[in-house]
Amino acid sequence: MGHIKRKRPRRGSLQFWHRKRANRIYPRIRSQPIFNDVQLAGFAGYKAGMTQVFYVDSKPTSPTKGETLRVPVTIVECPPIKVIGLRLYKNSILGSAILLDVFSDAFDMDLKRRLTLPKKKMEQQRLKEAEAALEKATDIKAVVATQPKHAGFGKKKPEIFEVQIGGTDMKARFDYVKSVLGKELKVSDLMTAGHYYDAHAVTTGKGYQGVIKRFGVRRKVHKSEKGVRRVGTLGAFTGAKTHTVPHPGQMGFHTRTEYNKQVLLISNPKEQEINPIGGIVQYGVVKSDYILVSGSVIGPKKRLIRFGAPIRQKAKQGTQAPELQSISLRSQQG
Repeated sequence: MGHIKRKRPRRGSLQFWHRKRANRIYPRIRSQPIFNDVQLAGFAGYKAGMTQVFYVDSKPTSPTKGETLRVPVTIVECPPIKVIGLRLYKNSILGSAILLDVFSDAFDMDLKRRLTLPKKKMEQQRLKEAEAALEKATDIKAVVATQPKHAGFGKKKPEIFEVQIGGTDMKARFDYVKSVLGKELKVSDLMTAGHYYDAHAVTTGKGYQGVIKRFGVRRKVHKSEKGVRRVGTLGAFTGAKTHTVPHPGQMGFHTRTEYNKQVLLISNPKEQEINPIGGIVQYGVVKSDYILVSGSVIGPKKRLIRFGAPIRQKAKQGTQAPELQSISLRSQQG
């Protein structure tokens, strides 16, 4: 029997250059599509782990229609998020600039771990100023805070970030964020099972790595000069930089986006048990609402995953969630 050649294309697109570490451990969404629903354009949760589900394929054009499929899924725990403020933007010479901030008076004490809380209650006064400044505003976003204290892995310090608000009418968007200011929103209020979303997160950090692990370059023969685990040439010396040649450097802990991840289920442990026997390894026990995302999601366990409206959604993607037959609860304890 002859030797079977293993195909392993090089890893690491040179489209992202330079590959530097993310500025913070949770992502910033820089581009989102325009949609008509006046609501927050996404949610956020903590990656708990993976398991597998069984369901009958009901897609009419699928080659496996009617068959029972076993699909790997990612468990993302989604405690309620709290809308703590709103922010108006205006146009400036350098692009968008902050016009006005309004923060809710209903602060949680856990926010002290992240920012300095105001001493005076000025919510109503600032809302009147914001409403008067709507004519100058070009965009409006909600400022939300996560509540990791309700998750199952013992974190207390919340994350604070901006979330886009759908719709084109500025007054309607302002009235919406005003109505939810200081309130909690659940994942079932903003996401729908069966729909597709983009997952934004910071990938698992791997530190400083060489070209073999970082880009999948093959090792040179053992008699090569100047090293084996390196590229043969760095290219011309006369260029400003040889960015088309693989270099060693930072690998992982980059802000990345995965497109069109389908949500198969939105539930909580009381309605549909998800915790395996002994809990999820390196995470704990899921206590709050959770979602099941088809396939894998970037980032390690306990990392914050942000979900947003799909910017590259395919025209023929179905929105009907499959009916799950069972979820594997087999113990993960080694």
